[in-house]
Amino acid sequence: MYDCIIIGAGHNGLVCSNYLAQKDWKVLVIEKRHVVGGACVTEEITPGYKASIASYVVSLLLPEIVEELELAKYGYKILPRNPSSFTPFEDGRYLFLGPDKESNHKEIRKFSEKDADAFVDYEAFLGRVAEHIEPALNMRSPDLLPLPSSWRKVSLSKRLSDLKIGRKLHKAVKSMGDDLPEAIELMTGNAKTILDRWFESDELKGTLATDAIIGTFQPYSAPGTSYVLLHHVMGAAGGARGVWAYVEGGMGALADSIAASAQAKGVEIRLQESIEEILVSDGQITGVRLEGGEVIDARRVASGVDPHLTFEKMMDPSHLPATFKRAVRNIDYSSASLKINLAVSELPDFTCLPGNGEVGPQHRGTIHIGAMPEYLERAYDDAKYGRPSQRPIVEMTIPTSIDKTLAPEGDHILSLFVQYAPYELAEGNWDDVKEEFADRCIAEIARYAPNVPASILHRQVLSPVDIERIFGLTGGNIFQGSMSLHQLGAMRPVPGWSDHRTPVDGLYICGSAAHPGGGVMGSCGRNAAQVMLEDGK
Repeated sequence: MYDCIIIGAGHNGLVCSNYLAQKDWKVLVIEKRHVVGGACVTEEITPGYKASIASYVVSLLLPEIVEELELAKYGYKILPRNPSSFTPFEDGRYLFLGPDKESNHKEIRKFSEKDADAFVDYEAFLGRVAEHIEPALNMRSPDLLPLPSSWRKVSLSKRLSDLKIGRKLHKAVKSMGDDLPEAIELMTGNAKTILDRWFESDELKGTLATDAIIGTFQPYSAPGTSYVLLHHVMGAAGGARGVWAYVEGGMGALADSIAASAQAKGVEIRLQESIEEILVSDGQITGVRLEGGEVIDARRVASGVDPHLTFEKMMDPSHLPATFKRAVRNIDYSSASLKINLAVSELPDFTCLPGNGEVGPQHRGTIHIGAMPEYLERAYDDAKYGRPSQRPIVEMTIPTSIDKTLAPEGDHILSLFVQYAPYELAEGNWDDVKEEFADRCIAEIARYAPNVPASILHRQVLSPVDIERIFGLTGGNIFQGSMSLHQLGAMRPVPGWSDHRTPVDGLYICGSAAHPGGGVMGSCGRNAAQVMLEDGK
C-alpha cells in the first residue's frame, strides 16, 4: 500500500513526489517512457549527439524548489546566456538583447532612438508587474467563482482557505498602485496593441512579439497573448529576472536531479510502465492497474498527465459528475508547435555578422528567424486554415555554444522551435508532410545563415502528432491545455476545480494542466503536494 502513486515522471510529478516524501509519505512514480522528465529530457538524436529534444531552456523554475530540493547537490547546473537573444535581418542589420541595460539601449538605438529610451521603462514596468504576480505561482488558485452548488460541494474549511488566498491575491493586485490598469491589460490583452503603444520600430516589436506566441495557436494580435510576454520576465532560474539559461547536460539533467533528490528521500520510480486504469471504489481512490494486469494499491493518486488522459482514457467515466465530464471534454488543446533538433558540423555563419567558425555572441542566446510583425501575422494566416506556415517562424538555440557536453568538439546542436504547425491539417497528415515542412524551416534559416543546410549531419523532426505520441501531450499542446484566458487561474483545468483536487476523493492533478500552467516551473507539482499534505494520508 502506497500513500501516493504519481502518474508520470515529468518534472512536476517528480517535484510533487519530493515534497510528499519529505513528510514521510510512501510514494511511487510510474512513467511510461524509458527516462524520467516527461518533456524535460535529454536524448541522443544520433550517436555522439545529445539534445534537449522537447523543452530546451529554463527560467521559470521556482528558486524555492532549487533550494528546498537541493538540486545543485544532485547535479543541476545552469549556464546563463549573454546576450539573451539575437535577431538577424536581411538588410544586414541585427539586434542583440540581454541583461545589460546599456547594451540594450545601444542596440535598439540602431533602429529607433525613441524605442531605446522607451525600452528601459517597458522592462521596468514588466518587472514591477511580475514581482506582484509571482507570489500567485507559489500557491494554489482559489475557487472564488459563484458556481452552482451542483458543480461541487465545498466544505467550510475550503471556503475559508479560498478567502484567505483570495485576500492575499487582492493585496498583491492592490499594491500595483498606478500600474494596475496597464497591468490588467498586460494580463488580458493582446501583445500587438501593447507593443505598438510602447515602440515604433518593427525590428524591436517583432523580436518581442515572438515571445508572445510561443506554444500558442494564436497570432500576437489575439487577446491573452500579452500575458505570455509577462511570462518571459517572471522567472529567475537563469540567475536574474527574465534571463533564460541552458542546463548543463541538457534539460534531462534537471529532471535527473529532481529524480535523484526524490529517490534519496525514498521515492520509488518505475519506468516503462503504462497505467491502464485508475481504480475507484465508492467514490474513493484505491490504486491503479497497469497494462498487463498488475494492481497497485494506494490511498492517493496524483496525475501528472493531462485531463483528457486522466479522466477520459484512464478512468471509468461513471465515477465523474456530468458537469465535470462536460468541462473536461471542452478543454482546448489546440496546438501549432513543431520541434526540430539538428546535429551540425559547424556553427551557423550569419551574413549580417560572420563568425569565422568561432562561437560569438550571436550564437549564445535565442536566435529569432523571421521576427517582423507582418511576417508573424502571415505565418498565422496559413495555419488558421489548417496549413503549415509557408514561411514558418523559427526560434533557434545553440546550447553547444556554452555547453560542451552535448556534441563532439567542433560540432554543434541546433534546437529549432517552430510555428505554426497546426495539429489538425486541412489536407494530408503530419507523418507525410513533416520532412518537407522541416526543409521549409531550414530554408528560412539559410536566408540569414547560408551554410546551415550543408552542415547538417542528422535531423530529428517532431511534429505536433509526434509530440502527442512520445510525451502524451494531447493535441501536441506543450502546456497540457492552452494558456488562453478562459483556461487560467480559477478556470484551470476546469471551473470549480482549480485547487488540484478532483470529484474523486484521493485523486489530484499535479501537472501543467493545473494552475499556474505550462512551462518548466515546478509550481504545479509543489502546490499539489501542499494541498495533499493539507488533506493528509
